[in-house]
Amino acid sequence: MKLEQVRQAYASVAELYIELFGTSQQVHADDLAFIGRHLAGRPGTVLDLGCGPGHITDYLRSLGVNATGIDIVPEFIAHAQAAHPSGSYQLGSMESLAVANHSIAGILAWGSLIHLPPQDLDGVLAEFRRVMAPAGTLVLGLFVGDEVAAFDHKVVTAYRWPVDEFSERLARAGFTEVERLQRPSEGTHRPHAAIAAIATEG
Repeated sequence: MKLEQVRQAYASVAELYIELFGTSQQVHADDLAFIGRHLAGRPGTVLDLGCGPGHITDYLRSLGVNATGIDIVPEFIAHAQAAHPSGSYQLGSMESLAVANHSIAGILAWGSLIHLPPQDLDGVLAEFRRVMAPAGTLVLGLFVGDEVAAFDHKVVTAYRWPVDEFSERLARAGFTEVERLQRPSEGTHRPHAAIAAIATEG
């Protein structure tokens, strides 16, 4: 699954996606608390990668975080800039971040790694580690399963992961897990996990 395919798929449903998911009130309260707990109060810049309509970036900014939203979908960035004019939003790809080495205090990748083929994950995590300042925090959300497997996401093919295996990938990339939140399936919502990890020395 190439990023261009993902961009096109989300661009084609951007208006509906924004309507269904485009405010922080539509994010589970436990998830917002988890995100805030690990990224609020950090000095320096936090990147919300795959920020979509910009609602969680705006939530972070409401907590005093110097957050910048980045997404590959122009329609999402245009909406975010219009809906949150005081915020910072820009087009960009998590595969190649236009920021200096070790310059970022935190990264949020909330559901934005789910479309990465498993063989591409390590490269993206290495890019996260490249830009992360010492002891910087990575917070991410993913879909959970008993094995790494593709499934038919409503927008475009996505992947579920066993949480322990994903945590091992983080460790190989230079991150140490510090907290995990898991939630079983609820109605139409698939099993989900959140992981917070700290950039380790080296």
